[in-house]
Amino acid sequence: MKKNNAVIRKALRHSPISAYHLANGFLGMQKARHLDYRLKRTKGRQLKLVTFKITPLCNLRCVMCGQRGEKGILKDDLALEENKKIIDIDTYKKLIDDIAPKKPIVYIWGGEPMLYPNFMDLAAYFKKKLPFFSVNTNGTLLAKHAERIVADKWTSLFISLDSFEDVNDQIRGKGSFRKVMEGIEAINREKARQKSAFPLIGIVTTITNLNYMYLDKMTESVSKMGLAWHIINLGTYVNEEIGQRHTAYMKEKLDIDAVSWKGFTSGYNEGIDGEAFSRILNKVQRMDPGYPIITVPVIDHRVIGKYYSDLDMIVRNKCYYPWFGCDINYNGDVHFCADYPEYVIGNIKDNRLIDIYNGEKAERFRKELIDSPEGLFPACKRCYQNMLAGNRVK
Repeated sequence: MKKNNAVIRKALRHSPISAYHLANGFLGMQKARHLDYRLKRTKGRQLKLVTFKITPLCNLRCVMCGQRGEKGILKDDLALEENKKIIDIDTYKKLIDDIAPKKPIVYIWGGEPMLYPNFMDLAAYFKKKLPFFSVNTNGTLLAKHAERIVADKWTSLFISLDSFEDVNDQIRGKGSFRKVMEGIEAINREKARQKSAFPLIGIVTTITNLNYMYLDKMTESVSKMGLAWHIINLGTYVNEEIGQRHTAYMKEKLDIDAVSWKGFTSGYNEGIDGEAFSRILNKVQRMDPGYPIITVPVIDHRVIGKYYSDLDMIVRNKCYYPWFGCDINYNGDVHFCADYPEYVIGNIKDNRLIDIYNGEKAERFRKELIDSPEGLFPACKRCYQNMLAGNRVK
C-alpha cells in the first residue's frame, strides 16, 4: 500500500524545487499532527494547504457527487443563484499576495474550476506567486486550454476518471470519457512540443458500486497514459442515521444547522461485494506501473467490505486537518471542512486569511474537535479530508 507522500518521489524526478515544497508541506502536516494536535493547541501554526472551491458550477452531474449528484445539495437553479456570489479575481490576487510568503500548497477545485470567469488568467497568477499549484478538474475542458496550461507550468492536474467509457459515462455523463481522453492527450502533446515536464498528470477514481468490479482492469489500462500518480478515492459516504446524529451534535457543540451531509447519502456505497473487491483491491495495491497508486484512505484490502457496509467503522480518527489547512468557498467563506462547510470561521472579503485561520471561531472549532469522541464529528468517518489527514487506525 502506497502512502500519500509517495508522490514526492515522483515529483523529485521532474523538479527538485517542486518536490522540496511538496515535502515541506508534508513535513508541516506532520508537525501539526505530532505537536500542535497532540499538545491540544487551539491555534494552528502550520498553514501548509489552502484549497479553493472556486465555483459552484459544473458541466457534469456525477451520480455520487455531494454537490450536483442525485442527492446533491447544490443542484440546478440553486447553483446558478449561488454563482452570483463568487469572489472576483482581484480579491483572490490580494489573498495570494498575502499568503505567498508562507509558500502553502494550493489546490483548486469546484464545481468545475474552468467554469470560473477568466480562470486561465487567475491560474497564471496563482502559479506565478506560488511554488506548488494544483487543479482538480473533471477533465472535459482541458483540450482547448492545453497549450496555455503547459506554457504557464501548472504544477499538477488531478483529473477525474472512474472507469472504461460505458461505466464512466454512466457515472459522470455521456461523452465525458472521450473528452477526458482528448484532454489528457492534448496536455501530453503540448508537454512534448514545449519540452516541459509540467503539469504532472494524475487521475482520481472515485469508487462506487457501479465501478469497483472493473478497478483492476481500468488501472492496468491507464498505465500508458504518462501519469504521475493514480489516486483511488474510496468516496465520501454517510447514511441518514449517522447524518441526524451529526446534525444534533453540531447544533449542541457549535450552534450550527449542519445538513450538507445529505448530499452524501447517495447509497452508492451499498451492495459492494466485500470479498470480490478485496481480491481486486489487493491486486491493484500490488501493481507497480512506474508511478504510485494511492488508496485514500490507505487501507488493508481485507477490511474493504466492512468499510462500505458499516459506515460507523473507524478507519481514521483524530482529524488534524484544521491544524495545517483550510478551505475557501466560492463566496469567500473560510472553513475547515470542504464538504461540510456550515461552520464558517470568517470571510476573505472582511479579514486577512492569516487572522481568520486563528480567530476565535477557528479556535472554538479545534477545541470541539479535540474533545469529540474519537477526535471526529459523527459524519466525519468517511470524510475525504479525514481520510487524508486523520490518524490511521490499525
